[in-house]
Amino acid sequence: MDVKINRPESWLHSFIVKVWSEEPDMETGHVGWRGHITHVPSGKRRYVQCLNEISSFIEGYLRGMSVSLQVEGGWRNWLRRLLVRVERGGPRS
Repeated sequence: MDVKINRPESWLHSFIVKVWSEEPDMETGHVGWRGHITHVPSGKRRYVQCLNEISSFIEGYLRGMSVSLQVEGGWRNWLRRLLVRVERGGPRS
């Protein structure tokens, strides 16, 4: 069933996330990640050195929508699992 919900544009948020890996550290083999996340409607961009910074950027917009982050924690768990797979080089589904 297709349900249309009319919401003001202020309730719609899109983000573009770009991440890339750095060269592995020669001594430890640790691979660092860098990237940036862009809030599409405003064009605001944050560069990140840790993939967990992506969720904190998004949370700022959710708080602005008065979303209870304790109730809506499912998205954070999904993002955390995705980021772990990316860090391990696994599938991104």
